[in-house]
Amino acid sequence: MTELREKKILMVFSLFLFTVLALSAQPRGRDIMENVYNRSTGEDMTAELNMILTNSRGSVRERSIAQYSRETGEGNQKIMFFLSPADVEDTSFMSWSYDDGSDDDQWIYLPALRRVKRISSKNKDDAFMGSDFTYDDLGERHPSEDNHRILREESYQGESCYVIESTPVSDEEPYSRTVSWIAKDKWIGIKKDFFDHRGDLYKTLQIDEYKQIDGYWVITDMIMEDLDREHSTRLEMGNITFNNNLSDDLFTERQMKRNPAGRL
Repeated sequence: MTELREKKILMVFSLFLFTVLALSAQPRGRDIMENVYNRSTGEDMTAELNMILTNSRGSVRERSIAQYSRETGEGNQKIMFFLSPADVEDTSFMSWSYDDGSDDDQWIYLPALRRVKRISSKNKDDAFMGSDFTYDDLGERHPSEDNHRILREESYQGESCYVIESTPVSDEEPYSRTVSWIAKDKWIGIKKDFFDHRGDLYKTLQIDEYKQIDGYWVITDMIMEDLDREHSTRLEMGNITFNNNLSDDLFTERQMKRNPAGRL
């Protein structure tokens, strides 16, 4: 009897140990979002952007943008120059994000005012240049700014995905939570839903195209839709190049005042 009891105890313990090891092998929601945040994007990148704004009546406006970004060892720096049409030409925007989770630093240059304006934290939820992206959307949101949990795993657009719910640590965010579909083997978010403080879905980000260029996975076509306003903004990215040895001088307030047409 004693030997049989010992075998049963050993079997129960082995099953318990197997369960613990299996659970520990599963990634946490935070781990997944850190993989997305830390996905390799090269030392720097240049691209041409086409921004397409569509209102509820179907009217369309297009804007041409030159974008430059780089990794600094402390975070990411990005600068965007509007090239056309005439009403936004020479406007520029710069964002510095930090790997330690510090708030982004952001600036905008408005040629009509001939000065660079710093974006305050209270204005980061404002619409960027009339689009459906906020200033905060254009930064690199650090995983520490939200609590993350895995809702489920499922296939979406042919990709095996983790579905992650993220709730902001701060009470001052315009949304109560987001739900993201993360492609497992690429660590790219291919869909993101935003919910307001009533719990209603009010905005959605859909990735329509992503491709591997020079070994890096890049999102090349995305659309943000405001369901309340029935307004959408598509961003198409082309002429993408990596590791261009971009200079420090490019990511400055002084450069924001200069028209970079012809650099790309």
